[in-house]
Amino acid sequence: MGMKRKDYEAALEPLTHELVSMARWAKCCGARIVILFEGRDTAGKGGAITAVRDRLNPRQCRTVALSKPSEDEQAQWYFQRYIAHLPTAGEIVLFDRSWYNRAGVEKVMGYASEDQVEAFLNAVPTFEKLLVDDGILLFKYWLGADQEEQEARLRERLEDPLKRWKLSPIDLAAREKYDEYTKAREAMLAATHTDHAPWTIVDFNDQRRGRLTLIRDLLERVPDTHEEPPAIDFPDLGHEPVRETYGVLKPIAGYPVD
Repeated sequence: MGMKRKDYEAALEPLTHELVSMARWAKCCGARIVILFEGRDTAGKGGAITAVRDRLNPRQCRTVALSKPSEDEQAQWYFQRYIAHLPTAGEIVLFDRSWYNRAGVEKVMGYASEDQVEAFLNAVPTFEKLLVDDGILLFKYWLGADQEEQEARLRERLEDPLKRWKLSPIDLAAREKYDEYTKAREAMLAATHTDHAPWTIVDFNDQRRGRLTLIRDLLERVPDTHEEPPAIDFPDLGHEPVRETYGVLKPIAGYPVD
């Protein structure tokens, strides 16, 4: 049985305060934080990202969800287009899928050759060590969901008009390649789970419980992030607040008001 919303929201509230403190700490000390969210289609990446960033300053915490590479990007070094989105001092960047596309969808769906995938897997540990050695705090999460749960979520997207946009032709094609994705994931984990950039696998069959688990793990692994908010002098106005007077909205030519 899935976690009830009221229980989830009660558990999330104190974690949200800790996330805000973490962001304040990152801003004060100039930390650069990168969090990768990977997993099968419908695993819950979007909801997890929303749970992390919901109360954070959008100027400080941003999400990167790149579409398929352009012709120019296909001619570049594979990692090049991701580097442009790495954080500067004080920033938190959440990757909704990342450079690991090459080891997952690109491999399984035939968008990358075996040689390209092998070269990628060989290069990733070195690439990520460069990031970590330069001071970036890198966290890699794989959100796990069983095929039965994936099927239920795909059907929900199919039947809900408000979620239909989430269902793409690639999702439907990938549905037939569950075993191939499993093999690709295992090869990816074996090649890229390193001491300097380890993977953390989180059970997302219950998405609410999974989000809480992920956030707790993140907060435990970031250095001591308690940072008191700065004191702000907020003197009394010294007079009654001004009340604005608004006229009746008049139509602009060509745009009548109902």
